[in-house]
Order: sequence, then structure tokens, then C-alpha cells
Amino acid sequence: MERGGERLKRVRERLRLTYREVVEASHEIAQRQDNREFSIALSRLADIENKGTVPSIFRLYTLCAIYRLNLEDVLGWYGVPAAELAGEALHIKLRRTHLAALGVGSHLLAPEPVDAAVDWNRTTFLSQFVRRFGKMPLSFLNGLDVREFRYGLIGWDDWSMYPILHPGSVVAIDDRHGKIQSAGWSDEQERPIYFLESREGYLCGWCTLAGHRLIVQPHPASQQPALVFEYPREVDVIGRVIGVAMLLQPRKRRASRQPAAPSQPSGL
Repeated sequence: MERGGERLKRVRERLRLTYREVVEASHEIAQRQDNREFSIALSRLADIENKGTVPSIFRLYTLCAIYRLNLEDVLGWYGVPAAELAGEALHIKLRRTHLAALGVGSHLLAPEPVDAAVDWNRTTFLSQFVRRFGKMPLSFLNGLDVREFRYGLIGWDDWSMYPILHPGSVVAIDDRHGKIQSAGWSDEQERPIYFLESREGYLCGWCTLAGHRLIVQPHPASQQPALVFEYPREVDVIGRVIGVAMLLQPRKRRASRQPAAPSQPSGL
């Protein structure tokens, strides 16, 4: 299998760049970034190409900039599956509800093939496509463009909005809609759900704004009390939940369902 350094060498040669030109360009990047770590010595560049030396993350950035390469792709040349980062993270079951930073190029499960004849308007069994092609773009999630939204993961111990939001659900958050909507829905399915951050952590729920008090109402089935915060001093509205991906059969809830405090902040 061709090593990462050998592939970088082929790119450099295709661009007809000499060692000296790459080194000089790296010095310019280091100067702009005000960090010598981005600079590449001629001897180190030769070692990267010919001896299998793995470049540091700073030098990898520099080479990608000079060679016009995608950093995520080059990480893959070195055996780091950056495209699978988001999906890998979702396998780690954190108990607390938290924001999830999902990159633009992240994948949950190789890009969707052009011959995958799927009518997204009809109910479709997707297992056959996953088995055949291995991965699907994260943007497949509810047809959302990952660049437009923020994401949160409902903690596995967070039953506050069950059965609308199951523990372990991935939710898409539109931070352009942080203003609490006080009316305009006819049932609980239409009522806006908001993702919030308090001093104790993150939480999700229906919200009512009464003067300077923000009341966060959980689903009645959770048997948890409403939480009241002084707004905006004690709580921030990150945005409105506009999409969800969840398991329909979450793991069995704990025998004792004590009211859950908001989760401690945690990033993916």
C-alpha cells in the first residue's frame, strides 16, 4: 500500500514544485501564522517523502495548503479516518446531554453512489444500501445540510422529552431561531422544542417566557418537574430543535427516575 509520504511526493512532482520552493512557501505560512511549527525544513520534507516520517499536524496543514489538498483526505492517507469522526463519536455513549460539533465532511456510516435509486419521499429500507456501500453522508440526516445547523446529543440518562426525543438522539439545532415562540401550535408535536445552556449544563424542552423568567417544561411522561430560570442571566437559548435522528427503542430506563439536573457541558 502506498504510504502517505509517497502520495505527497507524487502531488509535489505533478505540481512541478522543488523542495526549495515548498520549504520557502512553508516559511511564509509560518510567518503568517506566527508559529514556527508550520515551517518545514528541507531535510524533514525529504524524510516525509522517502523515509515514511509522519508530519506533525502543523506541517500537514502546511503541505495541504501548498499542494491544494483537503486535510481530511490527507489524514486518510496516514490511516486517520477523519470522515468517520462524527459517527465514531456517536458510538461513545455519554450520559449527559451535550452539544456535538460535527464537521462539514463528517460521515455517519463512502459517499452515496449515483446509482443508488432511492425515492426519499417513500418509506425505504436502507440497510441494503449501508451493507452495499458502507457509508452515507452525514447530510443525509433528515435531508439537512450540516453546514447550516448545530447539533446536540440527548444524554442516555436524559428522559426529559421522551417519547418525543429518545435518550441518545442526535438533534439538529437552528440557532437562528433563539426567540421563544409563545403560541401558534395545535399539539405537542408542533410545539417548538429548544436546546438551552444553563450554568449546570445543557438541556432540552418546551419553553415559556414569563417576564424575566424562563420556564423549561419537560414532557409529562418524564414525570420530571419544570425548571425555572432567570432569563437571560441564568440560561441561554442556543436554538430551536428542527430535526432528530433517534433509535425507536432506547435502552431500558432506570428503575428510579429522579428528576435529572441539566447536563454538564461536553463536546464531541
